[in-house]
Amino acid sequence: MTIRHRFTTALRGLTTNRSRSFLTVLGIVIGITAIMLVVSLGAGAQNLILGQVQGLGTNTIAIIPGREPTGPSDSAQLFSDSLKQKDIVALENKANVPGLKSIMPTVLGADIASYGANTYQVSIFGATDLMASIFDLNPKYGSFFTQDDVASRADVVVVGSKVTEHLFDSADANPVGQKIKIKGRNFKIVAALPPSGGGSLFNFDSMVIMPYTTVQDYLLGIKYFQRIIIQAVSDEAVTVTADDIRITLRESHGITDASKEDFSVQTQQDLANRLSTITGALTWFLVAVASIALFVGGVGIMNIMLVAVTERTREIGLRKALGATDGDILWQFLIEAVMLTVLGGIIGIILGSSLAFIIALILSKGLGVDWQFIFPWGGAALGFSVSAVIGLVFGGYPASKASKKSPIEALRYE
Repeated sequence: MTIRHRFTTALRGLTTNRSRSFLTVLGIVIGITAIMLVVSLGAGAQNLILGQVQGLGTNTIAIIPGREPTGPSDSAQLFSDSLKQKDIVALENKANVPGLKSIMPTVLGADIASYGANTYQVSIFGATDLMASIFDLNPKYGSFFTQDDVASRADVVVVGSKVTEHLFDSADANPVGQKIKIKGRNFKIVAALPPSGGGSLFNFDSMVIMPYTTVQDYLLGIKYFQRIIIQAVSDEAVTVTADDIRITLRESHGITDASKEDFSVQTQQDLANRLSTITGALTWFLVAVASIALFVGGVGIMNIMLVAVTERTREIGLRKALGATDGDILWQFLIEAVMLTVLGGIIGIILGSSLAFIIALILSKGLGVDWQFIFPWGGAALGFSVSAVIGLVFGGYPASKASKKSPIEALRYE
């Protein structure tokens, strides 16, 4: 029997029992659809996160208090108070860090803001006037506070769009000049931000931004910083500048052993690489979970093929009586299994990528998230090849059992 005849015979067998063929292929379709959906959405999420990180500028360096954890159980100094004003003075010294362009200490908090009878839970971001340029914030009304406001610990605040909406009953209201109360203290609004959208790395919509000195003294009562953000003079100077920062802070903290640093220095490229690794690992973990559906689908294929072999016993006996060999029968049923799983893989690839496209469209158009649809070629190749292998593996036993049937006993089967 020629290869072409084997394929046509297998195809005829599948089209004769369409409902059974549909049930056989359903598990594979679900498994491949899940894989395509997870891989595509994972790639889109990775692209969104990395885009937001890189949007801060590749020449940005962050100094984080506390020793960098070396493992899941190492969190002894994760929330340290090691970064203080003396470090700012040391870093601003051009002799120590010649590649430093600008420096911005930051502190973070949360509290209830109120205006009249309206209240709203806000995130508090204490920074300097560099906040606007580093994060590309352009106020809808008013203008950012100045360095003089930082130096004088002024009671001024920049509010996000949701803060405006909840406290002044409209996101389009102009609250500049009004005073809101936080922790019993009045703060004058000097600027209001437009909606940042769901794709922002930080949720500026629900944030109030103040001079870090004001937040330290009047709201948090602390003398340290949670982050120090530095901009290097150029992208090429980032690596050298990061090394100079480490050396300067070791001297400032009296540290001689680099393994005992009570701070960590992180460039945007470092952060991008780590986030890429994390999102990639999470995506493939979810793929592994979704692959369980493929295994279940493979078991279902084997069971249904075994039933098909039993139902077609007389057909097998008749074909053998007409001269078909054990190999012809084996290949017929094996090709049927592979054709089913490959068809299921193709349907799953189309369905999964279509669902991923629809979700990406909803996120980008409906929710305003900068989410791009990415067709996962790797996931498609994986799904197609795995579906073919499943057909060979789980279709092998039923095909072998069919080929070993005695033609005489098969013809007697009722």
